[in-house]
Amino acid sequence: MRAAPQYNAAMRICSFLPAATEMLFALGLGDDVVAVSHECDYPAEALSRPRVTTSLIQPERLTSAEIDAAVSRASTEGQPSYYVETRVLAAARPDLVVTQDLCVVCAIGGSEVRRAAEQLDPPARILTLDPHTVEDILTCLLTVGQEAGASDRAEDLIAALRSRIDAVESAIAGAPRPRVLCLEWMDPPWIAGHWMPEVVQLAGGADALARAGEPSRRATWDEIADAAPEVAIIMPCGFGVERTLAEIGVLETIPQLARIPAFATGRAHVVDGSNYFNRPGPRIVDGIELLGAIIHPEIFPGRAATGCKVQLTARGGRHEVRAVAP
Repeated sequence: MRAAPQYNAAMRICSFLPAATEMLFALGLGDDVVAVSHECDYPAEALSRPRVTTSLIQPERLTSAEIDAAVSRASTEGQPSYYVETRVLAAARPDLVVTQDLCVVCAIGGSEVRRAAEQLDPPARILTLDPHTVEDILTCLLTVGQEAGASDRAEDLIAALRSRIDAVESAIAGAPRPRVLCLEWMDPPWIAGHWMPEVVQLAGGADALARAGEPSRRATWDEIADAAPEVAIIMPCGFGVERTLAEIGVLETIPQLARIPAFATGRAHVVDGSNYFNRPGPRIVDGIELLGAIIHPEIFPGRAATGCKVQLTARGGRHEVRAVAP
């Protein structure tokens, strides 16, 4: 018989990472979460928590190209893109602070969080997450559970997530594996790395341009066209479907698009990157299931794929891009 979980209901937790916030709520620790980052928007209950970070870039007011330029400029100049609200952090009085060292573009870096946390009195334990693969994500989930006194809950949740992954793998066993492009940014194009090539593999595809565990990277449209992906997943980091569609017209300026099989044959899909792919949290398994339905609709005919397709139409020597229902 398994021992009773050592769960401390009085723990106060501050999460600087949306994926960690999702983990904590999925483990039933939502009441212990006393503060979160400005990007923590899931589940909805997280929106009611005090925000301990502020973005120094206003992405809702900028185009993708302008966001990329602003982030690149800040990086070149050694300037941060985020700010820690130290007064909010101090008022939260956390026992445990969860941060990350994976990417200083997507979320505030761990070094900045650790500097701010050093000023706390009394001091808080600091947990730094650094996942690069799907297995890393599950390991981080277990670590969060252990640090928060909910190890048994974490083990049960991981077992359930593994069962869902196994079900997808079993269904696609022996099926052909089309080449897949995962586009993490449109202008300029970035190829999704880290766990995404593994997500593609688990969903029944073969990543055309990335290798598991390696960082996301900037690419050229010629490189993408030469890789000839048969399925394209448009999943800008931090964007939902609506925001992505607001900028989908930028693809009309890309002459190489007509040479990319995924666009030429109607197998380019806009998905909610923020919810299902960009964040290394429990919902990455939702992303595997969604991607399986997109890559292999013949295997998962009853599973509706959220998002929409992108249709390429040639008109008078140029092409038009528009969204259509899946």
